[in-house]
Amino acid sequence: MNEQYLLHIILIYLAVTNVATFFTYGIDKWKAKKSKWRISEPALLTLAVIGGSIGAWLGMKVWHHKTLHKKFKYGIPAIIIVQLAFAVYLICRC
Repeated sequence: MNEQYLLHIILIYLAVTNVATFFTYGIDKWKAKKSKWRISEPALLTLAVIGGSIGAWLGMKVWHHKTLHKKFKYGIPAIIIVQLAFAVYLICRC
């Protein structure tokens, strides 16, 4: 498999994951307002860890959701930093 194809697959994965995460945060906010069954915090954080960290951060800002919870307020930016550091490491390694 050539590197360009692999990069293309990774970018598609990240785009889909971030869009899904963004809307998941919005759905959870809607459910919170309607007193409905909620998406668990571990599930929301897991979406960020598996590649949806930018979507999670944008979801927090746009939907004003989980912005006061310390594990989200500091955790999501920390996940973004770790993921960016890992990406830089992979790029520099080549």
